[in-house]
Amino acid sequence: MVEIKQTAMGGDLRDFLGCVDRIYAGDPHYIRPLDMELKDRLDPKKNPFFEHAEGTIFTAYDARGKCVGRITAQIDREHLDRHKDDTGFFGFFDTVDDPEVARELLARAESWLRQRGMKRSRGPVSLSINEELGCLVEGFDDPPVLMNPHHRSYQGGLIEQAGYAKEKDVYGWRYTIGDINARVRKAHDDIVAMPEVVSRPLSKKDMERDVKVALEIFNDAWNENWGFVPMTRREGAKLAADLKMFLIPDLTRIVLIDGEPAAVAIAMPNVNELIGDLHGKLLPLGIVRLLYRLKVQGAKSGRLLILGIRKKFRLQRKYAGLSLFLYAEMNEGGRRAGMSWGELGWTLEDNSAVNTGIKMMGAKRYKTYRVFAKDLVS
Repeated sequence: MVEIKQTAMGGDLRDFLGCVDRIYAGDPHYIRPLDMELKDRLDPKKNPFFEHAEGTIFTAYDARGKCVGRITAQIDREHLDRHKDDTGFFGFFDTVDDPEVARELLARAESWLRQRGMKRSRGPVSLSINEELGCLVEGFDDPPVLMNPHHRSYQGGLIEQAGYAKEKDVYGWRYTIGDINARVRKAHDDIVAMPEVVSRPLSKKDMERDVKVALEIFNDAWNENWGFVPMTRREGAKLAADLKMFLIPDLTRIVLIDGEPAAVAIAMPNVNELIGDLHGKLLPLGIVRLLYRLKVQGAKSGRLLILGIRKKFRLQRKYAGLSLFLYAEMNEGGRRAGMSWGELGWTLEDNSAVNTGIKMMGAKRYKTYRVFAKDLVS
């Protein structure tokens, strides 16, 4: 017997946050996200995502009253306006290895979506495509990096047993920082030699300005990608505020061509390295430990969050080396920051141009995240 309870976004999240300790007990690679960060993301008063979206939370309980699973259901009007596909989403899907628990959680999410006119359910998407995406189906033997999910190996199967099928895979790539090959070096040097091309790091002093520029490039560069939803100005402002504490300028790059913003790359230190023993808690002493570790210890890995080139420049053969230029710059920035490796991605499984460029840099695909979908029939 499984009992499902519904909680409003921004409500009491103690069970929602705490159930992962039971689900991932004994998993040496799981890193519990910071409770404070998740609370802010799931609070409509603090997350500008909810200015164009709505959602709810469900938790599952066994016969002893123990919380054994969780899920969110959400509708993004920006997605609906753009794609016109009557698709809603589920996210933050974590359960014990029990098909009934998974089935009941997904059924409640589907019912909530169906009541609001949705004809398809897609996920895991937590909360939007610009955040955590997919269920891990390959790569369970490595901890998750910043803003990427981790799952038990059985969870993808539970989603399929509930009637879902694969819609899209996205890849995570492991890149070892080191010497770049001759082809990448030539592409980098060719771009550097162009007098109209100027590049610089993001500025902490003018973070809001630079993130605004970066998002303009991102929204143009990713515009035609599967499932793309542009980030709003307010979401960009929140991103700027969130990044400022952890940003390392050496891991960022904005490229201008004849003074016009043309390309951007933003990588972040992998804070997950530094929070594993905090068990989601920043208070009372976790924040002190985290700040000390950031300043003294530093992260030895990072994640490339954004890399994009405006379409008008991407289509000009003259600037074909821009992506390799950015990869090379990120490599050198990681070296200066004392990092040994980084995760590149996610990337779409069928984006051959991007995946080929990443392979050219010497990265190896080491994780696969799967997005599932199901038609909602009355």
